[in-house]
Amino acid sequence: MQELRDVIGRMQGELKFKQTRIEALNFEIARLKRWRFGSSSESLETSTQAVLFDQILADTALEDRAAQQDQKPPVAPPRAKGQAVRQALPASLPRIDHHHEIEQTHCECGQPFKRIGQEVSEQLDCVPAQFFVLRHIRGKYACTCCQTIQAAPMPAQIIDKGIPAPGLLAQVVVAKHDDHLPLYRQEEIYARSGVHIPRSSMAQWIGICGVRLAPLADALKGFILSHGVIHADETPVSLLAPGRGKTKRAYVWVYRTTNFVAQRAVLFDFTASRAGEHPRRVLRGFGGTLVSDDYSGYFGLQAQGVSAALCWAHARRKLFEAHEFNASQIAGQAVALIAKLYEVEREARELEPQARWLLRQQRSRPIVQALHLWLTGQRQKLANADVTAKAIDYSLSNWRALTRYLDDGDVPIDNNAAENAVRPLCVGRKNWLFVGSQQAGERAGVVMSLIESAKLNGHDPWAYLKDVFERLPTLKQRDLAQLLPHNWRPATDIAVPNAALAAAA
Repeated sequence: MQELRDVIGRMQGELKFKQTRIEALNFEIARLKRWRFGSSSESLETSTQAVLFDQILADTALEDRAAQQDQKPPVAPPRAKGQAVRQALPASLPRIDHHHEIEQTHCECGQPFKRIGQEVSEQLDCVPAQFFVLRHIRGKYACTCCQTIQAAPMPAQIIDKGIPAPGLLAQVVVAKHDDHLPLYRQEEIYARSGVHIPRSSMAQWIGICGVRLAPLADALKGFILSHGVIHADETPVSLLAPGRGKTKRAYVWVYRTTNFVAQRAVLFDFTASRAGEHPRRVLRGFGGTLVSDDYSGYFGLQAQGVSAALCWAHARRKLFEAHEFNASQIAGQAVALIAKLYEVEREARELEPQARWLLRQQRSRPIVQALHLWLTGQRQKLANADVTAKAIDYSLSNWRALTRYLDDGDVPIDNNAAENAVRPLCVGRKNWLFVGSQQAGERAGVVMSLIESAKLNGHDPWAYLKDVFERLPTLKQRDLAQLLPHNWRPATDIAVPNAALAAAA
């Protein structure tokens, strides 16, 4: 009889293990399907959000609702679904007037019509990109006595004796690294405007621009490291392996200032591997707080005094997936509590660091303490192989780094700023597919750093690069900081021959 009980117990244990394993595999399949075909939204249903810790946070929830009712302004009636709203055309665009008058000058009664006003309607029009030629006419002077000739010097150029002017260089670079247009597509586009530019020439131009802009990227790196808190993330790209006709995996590391500072910057660093030596090389001398994910490559930075602040979005995502794919109520309740933390952050976004820290102490810390108590208690009820248990283990094992933001008003709650900075790379690699060489990747990182930093500071990347290409050849090293995106000021008027407007008129 005892042997039978032992067999039954062993079989029940094996059955439970296999069932847990099946659930884990189903979870992986569901997550892969969602990554490939599903929506990226991680919002919970209203009914799930209502399942909060009523006894633990009842008072907090009541206070929040009362405050929202007191501060909430009257809401305008919603617009009917599907009703289109036409946006006004920008007032800065030039207007070309076409006057239309009626042919009939007299009424049927015989009296002449009298003009009483006019009706104006506007349409948006465009012409394809139009090229023009800059002619540098330099006067030549001779001395009949000394038999010498002198001519006015040619202005210094980014590409010495090259055909492309700064505006064309800026166009090719921005189209490649911001609009994600491969060079063969640009070649076709420019040919429709009547100019043939071989893609080999454009590739050479982009490479030279990457070399010339490298000092600016180095200065940008110094500016980022001067902050006390920065973001970091990495993403894979394909690198062509010479002689093999295949590609291998390389990485681009992203370092970015937080959204809490007015002057923002981002740096892209291309490397051939994901080794931890690369962030240690870039962040040498940095001793502040690094906001990142739980990748082990960042662990070595703690030896040089860097404080780790992990991303709540990563912890939330693991719990959300456990709830979404395994219908875990435990994970769903944890996600709902994390949503309360983000509600506080929406209020704290525009505050000064000290006020933000105080608000977090009053509102966020009680929620964090309740969440830790809840996760610790629920984890004891779950098997180690359970998907929810793994999601909880991630949060509990990194709890100190996850709650680092509560101690410093300058530290953001998540690493979303860096993940958003990675998006241009994710879009671009679907178009250019792979990086041709290590050198090309490093130069692309330089150019993208300046383009994306210019956009972070509200600048038009074409206007910024055009001005940089004009001024950089004659700029002294000590004045280099003037051309950094957060210091750059656009000219009041960018002089471009308005051939398109004249042709339309």
